Amino acid sequence: QVQLVESGGGLVQAGGSLRLSCAASGRTSFSSYAMGWFRQAPGKEREFVAYISWSGSTTYYPNSVKGRFTISRDNTKNTVYLQMNSLKPEDTAVYYCAAEFGSGLLIRSSDYTYWGQGTQVTISS
Repeated sequence: QVQLVESGGGLVQAGGSLRLSCAASGRTSFSSYAMGWFRQAPGKEREFVAYISWSGSTTYYPNSVKGRFTISRDNTKNTVYLQMNSLKPEDTAVYYCAAEFGSGLLIRSSDYTYWGQGTQVTISS
């Protein structure tokens, strides 16, 4: 069982930056889990934002955020991060982190078992 808690959301102006954190806890080895970030805007489906493998050696992004967002992890702190730069109003959403045991490129929400409660990110124009 893995518990995930996101933090770092807030209100920023377009062009600004935010760093989200996701802290994992529970009777588990965090370094055995692939991690992902997703977002969901009102009235829209949950959207994949970033993936990082258990070791951190592999990352993956959709074109909508590639070059602006960076996912990273610190397995000694059981934490995954999402650095978001050059933010746009269309990045406004609730951001969720997710965890899944093992390897493989995981980009669908159905690929993940464990989810955090989400953190709101609002970008003003």
